Amino acid sequence: MEWKIVVDTACDFREIPNKAENVTYERVPFSLQIEDKVFVDTLDLDIDKMMEEMYASSEPARSACPSPEAYLAAYRGAKNVIVLTLTGAMSGSYNSAIIGEKMLKEENEDVNIHIIDTLSAGGENDLYLLKINELIKEGLSFDEVVSEMKKYQENSKLIFVLEKVDNLVKNGRLNKLAAAVVGLLNMRMVGEASDEGTLHLLHKVRGEKKAVSTVVDEMIKAGYKGGRAVITHRNNESICKKIEDKLKEKFSNVEFIVVPTSGICSFYGEEGGMLLGYEI
Repeated sequence: MEWKIVVDTACDFREIPNKAENVTYERVPFSLQIEDKVFVDTLDLDIDKMMEEMYASSEPARSACPSPEAYLAAYRGAKNVIVLTLTGAMSGSYNSAIIGEKMLKEENEDVNIHIIDTLSAGGENDLYLLKINELIKEGLSFDEVVSEMKKYQENSKLIFVLEKVDNLVKNGRLNKLAAAVVGLLNMRMVGEASDEGTLHLLHKVRGEKKAVSTVVDEMIKAGYKGGRAVITHRNNESICKKIEDKLKEKFSNVEFIVVPTSGICSFYGEEGGMLLGYEI
């Protein structure tokens, strides 16, 4: 087996579309605890049931990142391994991946492994996954893939719209001041992943229409000129379609991919949330 792409479940794709023949795709799951129940973010996770239980509980729900051992097991068996993790500024997943790499090198020092701290989540991580697969398909060497991904990471961004932010606040990922009024009176938070991999508040807006126009304006301001965009959402196809239509009104070369959120992205994005990764 020549290549493995290993991701934590902040990447939403259950499978890689048009996967390169010489690639194996491994997802290393987060786990989510609601009272005494643990939900593991695997392919068979019933996300609807998890969200139902989360909203029914009065206790704060918690997330736990994958262990180094889980990463090590996913790494084994390939000559070249590329890894994508949720932003290290908000999760221990990247550190686990690094420890797993050290353990792997003790077993097999000849393996090529590169770990990317995406400084992001959701749609932007999905964007990176598609790009890595394409570079491998093109026949690039390990070093060339690493080099191209460093450039690509500098030319992409994440923007998000959240209707609820309770879990982010309760788990210390977002301060209460930034979260104030979100969820009340149809208010939504529009934000982006900062260069340091934290959540950066851009605007608080009322209603879906204003959220859509704000997202498109911010994308263009950041340098979007058409190209690929991956949007992940938790039960909100409506906002995805409206953003896609608005972008296609402005640009002729939009490639727009819609993916339902994984367990961890549903947990933090909450109902109605969306995370959009795009090229600039």
